[in-house]
Amino acid sequence: MAQLSDDCFVFGGPMQPVDEVAALIASRLSAVEESEAIPLALADGRVLAKDMVALLPLPPFTNSAVDGYALRGEDLPETAEIAFPVSGRIQAGMSPGQSILSGEAMRIFTGAPMPDGADTVFMQEDVRLDDSGRVVLPPGLKRGANVRPKGEDIAEGKVALPAGHRMRPQDVALAAALGMTEVEVRRRIRVAIFSTGDEIVAPGSIRGPAQLFDSNRFMLTAMLARLGCDITDLGILADDGGLIAGKLADAAAAHDLILTSGGVSTGEADYVKAAVESIGTLVFWRVAIKPGRPVAMGVVRGTAFIGLPGNPVASFVTFAHVARAAILTLAGARLEPLIARPVRAAFSYRKKEGRREYVRVSLRTVGDGSYEAVKFPREGAGLLSSLVETDGLVELGEKVTRVEPGETVRFLSYSDLN
Repeated sequence: MAQLSDDCFVFGGPMQPVDEVAALIASRLSAVEESEAIPLALADGRVLAKDMVALLPLPPFTNSAVDGYALRGEDLPETAEIAFPVSGRIQAGMSPGQSILSGEAMRIFTGAPMPDGADTVFMQEDVRLDDSGRVVLPPGLKRGANVRPKGEDIAEGKVALPAGHRMRPQDVALAAALGMTEVEVRRRIRVAIFSTGDEIVAPGSIRGPAQLFDSNRFMLTAMLARLGCDITDLGILADDGGLIAGKLADAAAAHDLILTSGGVSTGEADYVKAAVESIGTLVFWRVAIKPGRPVAMGVVRGTAFIGLPGNPVASFVTFAHVARAAILTLAGARLEPLIARPVRAAFSYRKKEGRREYVRVSLRTVGDGSYEAVKFPREGAGLLSSLVETDGLVELGEKVTRVEPGETVRFLSYSDLN
């Protein structure tokens, strides 16, 4: 497990902007060192442990980009069409077998290797055959047209994907095209997650009149899974400081991160706070974010601890914008900024300067084909329906104090937050 010092997150001062929190996480946490070779078919979502270097060029040979006719560049018609005898036929997967001579053309198909001497291909829909079977080629085509040169995509020896890259389906395709059957990736980070509180019970259990079914743990487990974590679900822990401390100590010995929601504020019933402080160090990050209460970051016997707010929406938002950065850093992934889509606001909104707010919205198409964001009608941070019935979040920066209908705002889709 990654071993952290007890004071590695300590800092003072006012509430921290979201970007500074993410930068602090990236600077204080280290990636797990262990790596493993896995079959290429299992690589999606995994983080490369070392650079992926191209051991051959892509494409590995010069080939035709279209179905058509290949010829030598010096024979290209310049002012009038010219008829050429067809000296051969090259299909994809076949060797050309012969060079092309001056004054000849060869029938060629997409992906077929170019014959020696040829450097240009006419598309079949741009030519015609005369009565004697010659192909008639029109003037105006540039030399080198419709040809994919060897190494045009990836040069041999080039870094095709850097270490720290989180693999996507298109990256798996690139590795396959380079002939790879397995890739070297960081091991999955191990995360322990639990809920606390006598007021919550697991779905399927008998719920008392003053109890709620535990939802955050299931939401956060799903978000962790989408980030490729190995997850240990410790269930619901009772409001017992000694029990929680013991579970924290056990989890710290076998995990890279401990994650929970609720129970880490300053109230008398916040048993997680006391338990963490009894066996480790807990520093409250006063993050300037809404929805969200203070996000706790600490160290329990060398293992990182993150405590998220208890309200489901606040827990979701702070996971996406704080915990996600810690998880990807531990996993060895490069932290890429979230790319927001500009959309028009279809709502009015007021906020305080100095904090970043995330407004739950749905998108709808307007007459000119663009999108506008429609705000969810209610504000509560405990409303799961506000996450289910919307498409994403409008991000309002620290300097923004008001939004009016028609203004351009930044939209983040839920699908981009994992």
